[in-house]
Amino acid sequence: MCNHSKKYRFSDIPELHELEKKIDRRHFLSKTAMGMGALALGSLFSQEGLMAKGMSPAGGLPGLPHHPPKAKRIIYLFQSGGPSQLDLYDYKPKLQSMQGQDLPASIRGEQRLTGMSANQSIFPVAQSAFEFKQYGKSRAWVSDLMPYTAEVVDELCFIKSMITEQINHDPAITFMQSGHQLPGRPSMGAWMSYGLGSENQNLPGFVVLVSKNAVRDQPLYARLWGNGFLPSQHQGVQFRSGKDPVLYLGNPENYEGEDRKEMLDYLKELNGLQYDTYGDPEINARIAQYEMAFRMQTSVPEVSDLSDEPDWVFDLYGEESRDPGTYAANCLLARKLIEKDVRFVQLYHQGWDQHGNLPGGIRNQCAKTDQATAALIKDLKQRGLLEDTLVVWGGEFGRTVYSQGTLTEDNYGRDHHPRCFTMWMAGAGVKPGFSYGVTDDFGYNVVQDPVHVHDFHASLMHLFGVDHEQLIFKHQGRRFRLTDVAGNVIHDLFA
Repeated sequence: MCNHSKKYRFSDIPELHELEKKIDRRHFLSKTAMGMGALALGSLFSQEGLMAKGMSPAGGLPGLPHHPPKAKRIIYLFQSGGPSQLDLYDYKPKLQSMQGQDLPASIRGEQRLTGMSANQSIFPVAQSAFEFKQYGKSRAWVSDLMPYTAEVVDELCFIKSMITEQINHDPAITFMQSGHQLPGRPSMGAWMSYGLGSENQNLPGFVVLVSKNAVRDQPLYARLWGNGFLPSQHQGVQFRSGKDPVLYLGNPENYEGEDRKEMLDYLKELNGLQYDTYGDPEINARIAQYEMAFRMQTSVPEVSDLSDEPDWVFDLYGEESRDPGTYAANCLLARKLIEKDVRFVQLYHQGWDQHGNLPGGIRNQCAKTDQATAALIKDLKQRGLLEDTLVVWGGEFGRTVYSQGTLTEDNYGRDHHPRCFTMWMAGAGVKPGFSYGVTDDFGYNVVQDPVHVHDFHASLMHLFGVDHEQLIFKHQGRRFRLTDVAGNVIHDLFA
């Protein structure tokens, strides 16, 4: 451990003090010109709603929210791989009489197919292997794969008419998370953090949890929760199970907290000199990240420790909730995080990509996720948190009504299907016990009230009091937003 008999500041060191004076003389005119130009541009952009004049107390942009929000926090349960809406929520009794028959060309139309099924000679209709029943006062249809979710249907707002253009996993997941199929754009959570800031200065505004026990059928990339071209402090921070929930957060051996604070103070001065010289805003973002990491050294171990939860809570979420890093434990941790006012908690659970052996695969997936998902809704409601916490469940696209490969009496697979799929939301201003959008008798096309991914993003941001057309960031000469150049708020989804 380092011991210091005297505390030095950089201004006390002659060489650095002289360097600082030289930097000031050398760059005075350029820095002044750049500073005055930035002020002029800032004034211009702020009139157009394009740039912040400064930061709000919560770290967001002044003037936000644009209107009174219904939601303060969000837990997004992302089901990676594309869950089959036809085997979970979108009941199609007509398929029983069409079992094994070739999907009519009039239904399939000119829709693009993946390379995995495009060369099939026939596209045999596959009815669901699972029984559907209606539940709750809303009489929502749910398959017997989701008995726990069936208990909370009167809290859910189903969207059965979701549409995306992306037919393969990587662009589809990227599109759902960032509003664009190509990498490089900020994620939804980063946009929220940038616009609205954080209500807890000791935890990140955007936290990511990835199930450790999931089927790794499709990869997940850190760019899915990245900041893109937004300042880097808005990227998602991944919490992991195990000794170190956040990598490289702890102090080295024999390194005390006071030493750490002193080092950060010196580092802040160095970064301040660099910022004064070059004016790069990313330098300030780096300072903010160092300071957040220091505060997180205490707050992260506390919030990620589930040992203080009573037995009835673990019983509610299921036995796996006692095992950190599982989907069930992450749902419980998500509740703890939003109790600490983390604004955006993103869960990723892989394993829904069932091109073959769908009945067995989807049964296993539901067994790992159903109880904990429903428990999260119940837990939030009983604590009074569901009123201003939005919960979202869904994947990147749906699955085809026809079987990919051979259809047998007890087995089938389903290919990717972007033209209609099901998601649901709960809490924070959405209509409970409500179903929006209708698909045809084959669950292949939307016939009423389509909801594009851009519409979904626009509606979600509206719940947070954000006008999606006004939350803009100028980058490389273009004004960007989460919804790109599209998106309509679907007001019928709101209570």
